[in-house]
Amino acid sequence: MKVFSHLFLLFACFLFILSAAAQNSPAPIKLVNIVLTPSAADWKYSVNQNATVEVSVLKYGVPLEDITVNYEFGPEMLPAEKKGSVVLKKGRAKIDLGTSKQPGFLQLVVRTEHDGKTYSDMVKVGFSPEKIAPTVPLPNDFVTFWDAAKAEAAKVPMDAEITPLPEYSTTTVDVFLVNLQNYKKGQRLYGYLCKPKAPGKYPVLFAPPGAGVKATTPYTGFAEQGFISFSIEIHGINPMLDKDTYKNISNAFGDYMYIRLDDRDNYYYKSVYLGCVRSVDFLTSLPEFDGKNVLVTGGSQGGALAMVTAALDKRVTALAAFYPALSDMTGYLHGRAGGWPHLLSPRNQPITNKPDKLRTISYYDVVNFARQIKAPGFYSWGYNDNTCPPTSVYAAVNSVTAPKTIAITPISGHWRFEETNQESLEWLKKQLK
Repeated sequence: MKVFSHLFLLFACFLFILSAAAQNSPAPIKLVNIVLTPSAADWKYSVNQNATVEVSVLKYGVPLEDITVNYEFGPEMLPAEKKGSVVLKKGRAKIDLGTSKQPGFLQLVVRTEHDGKTYSDMVKVGFSPEKIAPTVPLPNDFVTFWDAAKAEAAKVPMDAEITPLPEYSTTTVDVFLVNLQNYKKGQRLYGYLCKPKAPGKYPVLFAPPGAGVKATTPYTGFAEQGFISFSIEIHGINPMLDKDTYKNISNAFGDYMYIRLDDRDNYYYKSVYLGCVRSVDFLTSLPEFDGKNVLVTGGSQGGALAMVTAALDKRVTALAAFYPALSDMTGYLHGRAGGWPHLLSPRNQPITNKPDKLRTISYYDVVNFARQIKAPGFYSWGYNDNTCPPTSVYAAVNSVTAPKTIAITPISGHWRFEETNQESLEWLKKQLK
Protein backbone atom coordinates (compact mmCIF):
# COMPACT_ATOMS: atom_id res chain seq x y z
CA MET A 1 0.00 0.00 0.00
CA LYS A 2 2.87 2.33 0.89
CA VAL A 3 4.49 1.64 -2.53
CA PHE A 4 1.22 2.47 -4.28
CA SER A 5 0.99 5.66 -2.26
CA HIS A 6 4.51 6.71 -3.30
CA LEU A 7 3.76 5.92 -6.94
CA PHE A 8 0.57 7.96 -6.79
CA LEU A 9 2.53 10.89 -5.29
CA LEU A 10 5.16 10.70 -8.02
CA PHE A 11 2.45 10.56 -10.69
CA ALA A 12 0.70 13.58 -9.15
CA CYS A 13 4.00 15.52 -9.13
CA PHE A 14 4.56 14.58 -12.76
CA LEU A 15 1.10 15.87 -13.72
CA PHE A 16 1.75 19.09 -11.78
CA ILE A 17 5.04 19.68 -13.62
CA LEU A 18 3.36 19.08 -16.98
CA SER A 19 0.56 21.43 -16.03
CA ALA A 20 2.99 24.13 -14.90
CA ALA A 21 5.03 23.77 -18.11
CA ALA A 22 1.85 24.10 -20.18
CA GLN A 23 0.82 27.18 -18.24
CA ASN A 24 4.22 28.84 -18.77
CA SER A 25 4.59 28.01 -22.47
CA PRO A 26 4.26 30.98 -24.87
CA ALA A 27 0.97 31.54 -26.67
CA PRO A 28 0.98 30.27 -30.28
CA ILE A 29 -0.58 33.54 -31.52
CA LYS A 30 -0.55 37.19 -30.40
CA LEU A 31 -3.44 38.71 -28.48
CA VAL A 32 -3.08 41.95 -30.47
CA ASN A 33 -1.76 41.97 -34.05
CA ILE A 34 -0.70 44.88 -36.21
CA VAL A 35 -1.32 44.23 -39.91
CA LEU A 36 0.64 46.30 -42.43
CA THR A 37 -0.39 46.00 -46.08
CA PRO A 38 1.58 47.83 -48.80
CA SER A 39 -0.46 49.09 -51.74
CA ALA A 40 1.77 47.11 -54.15
CA ALA A 41 1.04 43.37 -53.97
CA ASP A 42 4.75 42.52 -54.31
CA TRP A 43 5.82 45.37 -51.98
CA LYS A 44 7.80 46.81 -54.89
CA TYR A 45 7.50 50.20 -56.57
CA SER A 46 9.33 52.07 -59.28
CA VAL A 47 11.57 54.97 -58.40
CA ASN A 48 9.41 58.13 -58.03
CA GLN A 49 6.24 56.02 -57.64
CA ASN A 50 4.21 56.82 -54.52
CA ALA A 51 3.87 54.09 -51.85
CA THR A 52 1.18 53.76 -49.19
CA VAL A 53 0.73 51.20 -46.42
CA GLU A 54 -2.62 50.34 -44.85
CA VAL A 55 -2.48 49.70 -41.12
CA SER A 56 -4.99 47.88 -38.95
CA VAL A 57 -4.78 46.61 -35.38
CA LEU A 58 -6.59 43.36 -34.62
CA LYS A 59 -7.67 41.92 -31.29
CA TYR A 60 -9.14 38.42 -31.45
CA GLY A 61 -8.84 38.89 -35.23
CA VAL A 62 -11.26 41.87 -35.13
CA PRO A 63 -10.08 45.43 -36.02
CA LEU A 64 -9.84 47.86 -33.09
CA GLU A 65 -11.49 51.20 -33.83
CA ASP A 66 -10.39 54.71 -32.85
CA ILE A 67 -6.97 53.48 -31.76
CA THR A 68 -3.94 55.73 -32.28
CA VAL A 69 -0.93 54.40 -34.17
CA ASN A 70 2.40 56.23 -34.08
CA TYR A 71 4.71 55.75 -37.02
CA GLU A 72 8.12 56.67 -38.37
CA PHE A 73 9.84 55.87 -41.63
CA GLY A 74 13.02 56.43 -43.60
CA PRO A 75 15.81 54.48 -45.34
CA GLU A 76 16.07 51.00 -43.84
CA MET A 77 18.37 50.55 -40.84
CA LEU A 78 18.97 54.31 -40.60
CA PRO A 79 17.35 57.05 -38.46
CA ALA A 80 13.77 57.88 -39.41
CA GLU A 81 13.20 60.91 -41.64
CA LYS A 82 9.49 61.38 -40.89
CA LYS A 83 7.29 60.72 -37.88
CA GLY A 84 3.57 61.04 -37.24
CA SER A 85 0.44 59.43 -35.88
CA VAL A 86 -2.90 58.33 -37.24
CA VAL A 87 -6.23 57.34 -35.68
CA LEU A 88 -7.76 54.19 -37.10
CA LYS A 89 -11.30 55.00 -38.17
CA LYS A 90 -13.35 51.87 -38.86
CA GLY A 91 -10.26 49.94 -37.81
CA ARG A 92 -8.04 51.00 -40.71
CA ALA A 93 -5.92 53.89 -41.96
CA LYS A 94 -3.37 54.57 -44.69
CA ILE A 95 0.15 55.90 -44.16
CA ASP A 96 1.67 57.74 -47.12
CA LEU A 97 5.38 56.95 -47.43
CA GLY A 98 5.91 59.16 -50.46
CA THR A 99 8.57 57.83 -52.79
CA SER A 100 12.29 57.40 -53.34
CA LYS A 101 14.32 59.12 -56.01
CA GLN A 102 16.85 56.31 -56.14
CA PRO A 103 16.72 52.50 -55.95
CA GLY A 104 16.47 51.24 -52.39
CA PHE A 105 14.18 50.50 -49.47
CA LEU A 106 12.05 52.52 -47.05
CA GLN A 107 11.32 51.07 -43.62
CA LEU A 108 8.10 51.87 -41.76
CA VAL A 109 7.89 51.20 -38.01
CA VAL A 110 4.56 51.53 -36.17
CA ARG A 111 3.65 51.39 -32.48
CA THR A 112 0.40 51.46 -30.57
CA GLU A 113 -0.80 51.03 -27.00
CA HIS A 114 -3.72 48.94 -25.82
CA ASP A 115 -4.66 48.11 -22.24
CA GLY A 116 -1.36 49.50 -20.97
CA LYS A 117 0.83 47.43 -23.30
CA THR A 118 2.86 48.60 -26.29
CA TYR A 119 2.75 46.72 -29.59
CA SER A 120 4.97 47.36 -32.61
CA ASP A 121 5.69 46.06 -36.09
CA MET A 122 7.54 47.09 -39.24
CA VAL A 123 7.43 46.69 -42.98
CA LYS A 124 9.86 47.55 -45.78
CA VAL A 125 9.01 48.45 -49.35
CA GLY A 126 11.40 48.52 -52.30
CA PHE A 127 11.88 51.06 -55.07
CA SER A 128 13.33 49.59 -58.29
CA PRO A 129 15.48 47.24 -56.16
CA GLU A 130 16.65 45.30 -59.20
CA LYS A 131 18.63 48.46 -60.06
CA ILE A 132 20.47 48.66 -56.72
CA ALA A 133 24.18 48.87 -57.53
CA PRO A 134 26.91 47.84 -55.08
CA THR A 135 28.99 50.42 -53.24
CA VAL A 136 31.99 48.24 -52.40
CA PRO A 137 34.95 48.69 -54.78
CA LEU A 138 36.47 45.72 -56.62
CA PRO A 139 40.25 45.57 -56.04
CA ASN A 140 42.29 45.25 -59.24
CA ASP A 141 44.06 42.20 -57.86
CA PHE A 142 40.99 40.53 -56.31
CA VAL A 143 41.18 37.41 -58.50
CA THR A 144 44.97 37.06 -58.28
CA PHE A 145 44.83 37.50 -54.48
CA TRP A 146 42.43 34.61 -54.07
CA ASP A 147 44.13 32.45 -56.71
CA ALA A 148 47.38 32.80 -54.78
CA ALA A 149 45.65 32.04 -51.47
CA LYS A 150 44.04 28.89 -52.91
CA ALA A 151 47.32 27.72 -54.42
CA GLU A 152 49.11 28.12 -51.08
CA ALA A 153 46.32 26.35 -49.17
CA ALA A 154 46.30 23.48 -51.68
CA LYS A 155 49.85 22.58 -50.60
CA VAL A 156 48.57 21.65 -47.14
CA PRO A 157 47.74 17.93 -46.89
CA MET A 158 44.04 17.26 -46.17
CA ASP A 159 44.86 14.59 -43.56
CA ALA A 160 41.20 13.57 -43.23
CA GLU A 161 40.12 11.81 -40.04
CA ILE A 162 36.69 10.17 -40.36
CA THR A 163 34.87 8.79 -37.31
CA PRO A 164 31.59 6.85 -37.68
CA LEU A 165 28.69 8.18 -35.60
CA PRO A 166 26.27 5.26 -35.36
CA GLU A 167 24.19 7.11 -32.76
CA TYR A 168 23.20 9.66 -35.44
CA SER A 169 22.95 7.26 -38.38
CA THR A 170 19.55 6.08 -39.65
CA THR A 171 18.32 3.05 -41.54
CA THR A 172 19.16 4.80 -44.82
CA VAL A 173 22.00 7.22 -43.93
CA ASP A 174 25.47 6.77 -42.43
CA VAL A 175 26.80 9.71 -40.41
CA PHE A 176 30.44 10.54 -39.67
CA LEU A 177 32.43 13.21 -37.84
CA VAL A 178 35.15 14.54 -40.16
CA ASN A 179 38.31 16.37 -39.12
CA LEU A 180 40.35 17.96 -41.92
CA GLN A 181 43.53 19.98 -42.04
CA ASN A 182 42.73 23.40 -43.46
CA TYR A 183 44.61 26.43 -44.73
CA LYS A 184 47.75 25.89 -42.61
CA LYS A 185 49.39 22.84 -41.11
CA GLY A 186 47.94 22.17 -37.69
CA GLN A 187 44.75 24.15 -38.29
CA ARG A 188 41.75 21.82 -38.32
CA LEU A 189 38.24 21.96 -39.74
CA TYR A 190 35.35 19.83 -38.43
CA GLY A 191 32.14 18.76 -40.08
CA TYR A 192 29.44 16.13 -40.34
CA LEU A 193 29.41 13.84 -43.36
CA CYS A 194 26.11 12.14 -44.25
CA LYS A 195 26.06 9.45 -46.93
CA PRO A 196 23.24 7.30 -48.30
CA LYS A 197 23.76 3.68 -47.22
CA ALA A 198 22.74 2.22 -50.56
CA PRO A 199 25.75 1.49 -52.82
CA GLY A 200 26.18 3.81 -55.78
CA LYS A 201 27.48 7.14 -57.02
CA TYR A 202 25.92 10.34 -55.70
CA PRO A 203 26.03 14.11 -56.18
CA VAL A 204 27.77 15.95 -53.33
CA LEU A 205 26.29 18.88 -51.43
CA PHE A 206 28.25 21.26 -49.22
CA ALA A 207 26.25 23.09 -46.51
CA PRO A 208 28.21 25.90 -44.79
CA PRO A 209 26.77 27.20 -41.50
CA GLY A 210 25.04 30.34 -40.33
CA ALA A 211 26.85 32.72 -37.99
CA GLY A 212 27.85 31.98 -34.43
CA VAL A 213 29.94 29.67 -32.29
CA LYS A 214 27.62 26.90 -31.23
CA ALA A 215 27.18 23.15 -30.92
CA THR A 216 25.39 21.43 -33.79
CA THR A 217 24.01 18.00 -34.62
CA PRO A 218 24.06 16.23 -37.99
CA TYR A 219 21.29 16.89 -40.50
CA THR A 220 20.49 13.78 -42.55
CA GLY A 221 17.78 15.35 -44.72
CA PHE A 222 20.00 15.99 -47.76
CA ALA A 223 21.36 12.43 -47.70
CA GLU A 224 17.81 11.11 -47.47
CA GLN A 225 17.16 13.02 -50.71
CA GLY A 226 20.05 11.27 -52.47
CA PHE A 227 23.01 13.61 -51.80
CA ILE A 228 26.29 13.07 -50.00
CA SER A 229 26.26 16.10 -47.71
CA PHE A 230 28.94 17.80 -45.65
CA SER A 231 28.09 20.52 -43.09
CA ILE A 232 30.99 22.22 -41.33
CA GLU A 233 31.87 24.10 -38.15
CA ILE A 234 34.04 26.99 -39.34
CA HIS A 235 36.03 27.75 -36.17
CA GLY A 236 38.07 24.57 -35.83
CA ILE A 237 36.06 23.40 -32.81
CA ASN A 238 34.55 19.95 -32.44
CA PRO A 239 30.78 20.50 -33.02
CA MET A 240 29.96 17.63 -30.66
CA LEU A 241 31.09 19.46 -27.53
CA ASP A 242 28.22 20.01 -25.11
CA LYS A 243 26.21 23.25 -25.17
CA ASP A 244 27.63 24.59 -21.89
CA THR A 245 31.19 24.16 -23.14
CA TYR A 246 30.27 25.90 -26.38
CA LYS A 247 28.64 28.71 -24.45
CA ASN A 248 31.88 29.30 -22.56
CA ILE A 249 33.89 29.12 -25.79
CA SER A 250 31.52 31.57 -27.47
CA ASN A 251 31.74 34.01 -24.56
CA ALA A 252 35.55 33.89 -24.68
CA PHE A 253 35.67 33.96 -28.47
CA GLY A 254 34.26 37.42 -28.99
CA ASP A 255 33.09 38.80 -32.33
CA TYR A 256 35.22 36.77 -34.75
CA MET A 257 34.14 38.87 -37.72
CA TYR A 258 36.31 41.73 -36.39
CA ILE A 259 39.47 39.68 -35.81
CA ARG A 260 42.44 41.10 -37.78
CA LEU A 261 40.14 43.21 -39.95
CA ASP A 262 43.09 45.53 -40.57
CA ASP A 263 45.08 42.77 -42.33
CA ARG A 264 43.69 41.37 -45.59
CA ASP A 265 46.21 38.50 -45.57
CA ASN A 266 45.26 37.28 -42.10
CA TYR A 267 41.64 38.38 -41.64
CA TYR A 268 39.55 35.79 -39.81
CA TYR A 269 37.39 34.92 -42.79
CA LYS A 270 40.39 33.96 -44.93
CA SER A 271 40.62 30.56 -43.24
CA VAL A 272 36.82 30.25 -43.44
CA TYR A 273 36.65 30.92 -47.18
CA LEU A 274 39.58 28.59 -47.89
CA GLY A 275 37.98 26.02 -45.58
CA CYS A 276 34.99 25.98 -47.93
CA VAL A 277 37.29 25.08 -50.82
CA ARG A 278 38.91 22.40 -48.66
CA SER A 279 35.42 21.03 -47.96
CA VAL A 280 34.84 20.63 -51.69
CA ASP A 281 38.27 18.95 -51.95
CA PHE A 282 37.08 16.43 -49.38
CA LEU A 283 33.67 15.78 -50.92
CA THR A 284 35.07 15.28 -54.42
CA SER A 285 37.70 12.87 -53.07
CA LEU A 286 35.06 10.42 -51.84
CA PRO A 287 34.76 7.21 -53.88
CA GLU A 288 30.96 7.55 -53.92
CA PHE A 289 31.07 11.00 -55.62
CA ASP A 290 29.41 10.82 -59.03
CA GLY A 291 32.20 12.90 -60.57
CA LYS A 292 29.83 15.52 -61.98
CA ASN A 293 27.58 17.32 -59.51
CA VAL A 294 28.88 19.64 -56.76
CA LEU A 295 26.17 21.67 -55.05
CA VAL A 296 26.35 24.20 -52.22
CA THR A 297 23.57 25.76 -50.16
CA GLY A 298 23.15 27.85 -47.01
CA GLY A 299 21.46 30.83 -45.40
CA SER A 300 22.75 34.07 -43.87
CA GLN A 301 26.49 33.52 -43.24
CA GLY A 302 25.91 30.16 -44.93
CA GLY A 303 24.33 31.94 -47.90
CA ALA A 304 27.38 34.17 -48.14
CA LEU A 305 29.69 31.16 -47.96
CA ALA A 306 27.66 29.38 -50.63
CA MET A 307 28.28 32.29 -52.99
CA VAL A 308 31.94 32.57 -52.00
CA THR A 309 32.46 28.84 -52.57
CA ALA A 310 30.82 28.98 -56.01
CA ALA A 311 33.07 31.92 -56.94
CA LEU A 312 36.32 30.41 -55.64
CA ASP A 313 35.75 26.82 -56.78
CA LYS A 314 34.73 26.18 -60.38
CA ARG A 315 33.89 22.57 -59.48
CA VAL A 316 30.61 23.92 -58.04
CA THR A 317 27.87 23.21 -60.57
CA ALA A 318 24.93 24.94 -58.80
CA LEU A 319 24.19 26.87 -55.62
CA ALA A 320 21.20 27.94 -53.53
CA ALA A 321 21.75 30.96 -51.26
CA PHE A 322 19.26 32.41 -48.79
CA TYR A 323 19.62 36.03 -47.55
CA PRO A 324 23.44 36.10 -47.91
CA ALA A 325 25.34 38.01 -45.22
CA LEU A 326 28.65 39.89 -45.70
CA SER A 327 27.15 41.69 -48.70
CA ASP A 328 27.87 45.30 -49.68
CA MET A 329 29.07 46.09 -46.18
CA THR A 330 30.11 49.60 -47.27
CA GLY A 331 26.49 50.61 -47.91
CA TYR A 332 26.43 52.57 -44.65
CA LEU A 333 29.12 54.88 -46.01
CA HIS A 334 26.74 55.83 -48.83
CA GLY A 335 23.60 56.62 -46.86
CA ARG A 336 21.98 53.20 -47.01
CA ALA A 337 22.00 49.85 -45.19
CA GLY A 338 25.03 47.59 -45.35
CA GLY A 339 25.09 43.84 -44.84
CA TRP A 340 25.68 41.74 -41.74
CA PRO A 341 27.74 41.96 -39.56
CA HIS A 342 27.17 45.69 -40.00
CA LEU A 343 30.86 46.44 -39.65
CA LEU A 344 30.33 49.97 -40.91
CA SER A 345 27.07 50.87 -39.20
CA PRO A 346 27.14 54.43 -37.78
CA ARG A 347 27.88 53.09 -34.31
CA ASN A 348 30.87 51.02 -35.55
CA GLN A 349 32.38 53.55 -37.93
CA PRO A 350 34.70 55.19 -35.37
CA ILE A 351 36.48 51.82 -35.12
CA THR A 352 36.06 50.34 -38.59
CA ASN A 353 35.99 53.24 -41.04
CA LYS A 354 39.76 53.15 -41.52
CA PRO A 355 41.68 52.76 -44.81
CA ASP A 356 43.29 49.42 -43.91
CA LYS A 357 39.99 47.91 -42.72
CA LEU A 358 38.08 49.18 -45.75
CA ARG A 359 40.75 47.62 -47.94
CA THR A 360 40.30 44.26 -46.23
CA ILE A 361 36.52 44.44 -46.53
CA SER A 362 36.79 44.84 -50.31
CA TYR A 363 38.57 41.46 -50.54
CA TYR A 364 35.95 39.65 -48.45
CA ASP A 365 32.67 41.30 -49.43
CA VAL A 366 30.28 38.85 -51.10
CA VAL A 367 29.50 41.36 -53.85
CA ASN A 368 32.99 40.90 -55.29
CA PHE A 369 32.60 37.13 -55.21
CA ALA A 370 29.14 37.41 -56.78
CA ARG A 371 30.80 39.05 -59.77
CA GLN A 372 32.93 35.92 -60.29
CA ILE A 373 30.16 33.27 -60.08
CA LYS A 374 29.68 31.17 -63.23
CA ALA A 375 27.37 28.43 -61.88
CA PRO A 376 23.56 28.78 -62.01
CA GLY A 377 22.07 29.88 -58.72
CA PHE A 378 18.84 29.99 -56.72
CA TYR A 379 18.56 33.08 -54.51
CA SER A 380 15.87 33.84 -51.96
CA TRP A 381 15.26 36.49 -49.30
CA GLY A 382 12.60 38.64 -47.67
CA TYR A 383 12.19 42.38 -47.26
CA ASN A 384 11.54 42.48 -43.50
CA ASP A 385 15.06 41.33 -42.69
CA ASN A 386 17.11 43.56 -40.38
CA THR A 387 19.99 41.09 -40.09
CA CYS A 388 20.76 40.86 -43.80
CA PRO A 389 18.89 43.92 -45.14
CA PRO A 390 17.40 43.52 -48.62
CA THR A 391 19.37 46.50 -49.95
CA SER A 392 22.60 44.61 -49.28
CA VAL A 393 21.27 41.32 -50.66
CA TYR A 394 20.07 42.96 -53.87
CA ALA A 395 23.49 44.59 -54.28
CA ALA A 396 25.07 41.13 -54.23
CA VAL A 397 22.54 39.22 -56.32
CA ASN A 398 22.29 42.05 -58.88
CA SER A 399 26.06 41.59 -59.36
CA VAL A 400 25.66 37.94 -60.42
CA THR A 401 25.83 37.58 -64.20
CA ALA A 402 25.43 33.78 -64.23
CA PRO A 403 21.93 32.29 -64.71
CA LYS A 404 19.84 32.95 -61.60
CA THR A 405 16.43 32.02 -60.26
CA ILE A 406 15.08 34.47 -57.67
CA ALA A 407 12.37 33.66 -55.13
CA ILE A 408 11.41 36.65 -53.00
CA THR A 409 8.98 36.33 -50.09
CA PRO A 410 8.69 39.99 -49.05
CA ILE A 411 6.91 39.32 -45.76
CA SER A 412 9.71 37.14 -44.35
CA GLY A 413 12.47 38.42 -42.10
CA HIS A 414 15.68 36.57 -41.32
CA TRP A 415 14.03 33.21 -41.91
CA ARG A 416 12.54 31.22 -44.73
CA PHE A 417 9.26 29.48 -45.44
CA GLU A 418 9.35 25.70 -45.73
CA GLU A 419 7.70 26.08 -49.14
CA THR A 420 10.67 28.15 -50.37
CA ASN A 421 13.08 25.69 -48.81
CA GLN A 422 11.48 22.87 -50.77
CA GLU A 423 11.48 25.01 -53.91
CA SER A 424 15.25 25.45 -53.60
CA LEU A 425 15.79 21.72 -53.12
CA GLU A 426 13.69 20.86 -56.18
CA TRP A 427 15.59 23.49 -58.14
CA LEU A 428 18.92 21.95 -57.11
CA LYS A 429 17.72 18.52 -58.20
CA LYS A 430 16.85 19.90 -61.64
CA GLN A 431 20.44 21.12 -62.03
CA LEU A 432 21.87 17.62 -61.75
CA LYS A 433 23.66 16.34 -64.82
